[in-house]
Amino acid sequence: MKHNILVIGGTGKTGSRVVERLNESGHHVRIGSRNSSPAFDWDDPSTYVPALKGMDRAYIVYYPDLAVPGAREAIEKLTEAALREGLEKVVLLSGKGEKEAEACEEIVANSGLNYTLVRASWFNQNFSEGAFLEFVLAGQVALPMPEAEIPFVDADDIADVVARVLVDDTYNGQTLTVTGPRKMTWGEVVETMAAGTGREIKYLPISLDEFKEGMKAAGLPDSYVWLFGYLFSEVLGNPHNQEVSADVQQVLGRKATDFREYVEKTVSTGVWNQSVQQTL
Repeated sequence: MKHNILVIGGTGKTGSRVVERLNESGHHVRIGSRNSSPAFDWDDPSTYVPALKGMDRAYIVYYPDLAVPGAREAIEKLTEAALREGLEKVVLLSGKGEKEAEACEEIVANSGLNYTLVRASWFNQNFSEGAFLEFVLAGQVALPMPEAEIPFVDADDIADVVARVLVDDTYNGQTLTVTGPRKMTWGEVVETMAAGTGREIKYLPISLDEFKEGMKAAGLPDSYVWLFGYLFSEVLGNPHNQEVSADVQQVLGRKATDFREYVEKTVSTGVWNQSVQQTL
């Protein structure tokens, strides 16, 4: 059966991948973004209904993160609109171990819609498509909490899981936790990237305050500085958030992508061969 599916954040890390997979499966996909038609803007609730109209299902990615102020209200308004528009099901991308995100999960679970919740660990792609790319290109990855062990998850694995549960109703009402197959420290991650690229890349442990000051000096918005401070202090500091899950394998019937596999794949794209200036 083919579905009409709205992918909110359809140009982002996981959303673009979900769009690709749904298109390959023959579903009718509508991208929900500020530049799409109809436009979708989390900051403008009047855009919710036009984007939802005519859709059967939706993948919900809140930008920049469900932990930020205003996320609960936006998720509540969106799910109310989705229910009124007759959507059958929604899939929410959530954060592993984020209390604020769990509050948004409860809103979805109590919305009256069929749903699946997908909790993700930190993305591998943060080092190639996101916040830490410039660190890698500069050859020095300066991050706090060197002792934290993180089960990094690949965005392609997340997209494969989301694309499956969006159309497979056997996962209705379930909460899935998607992680990589093992836990790694920042130092181990950097060593793996250095070995895979053949470049000199070093890990530099710094304090959380130093990291936040560096973000401010780089001109990043206060909301981003707060968010990363929250993620490091509240999420990475909790040992329960460092557990490895088998849900990727249970849903897909294959092992989750190892960080080393991600590095090998990313090296072939050439993204780590840029200069820092090219990314600014």
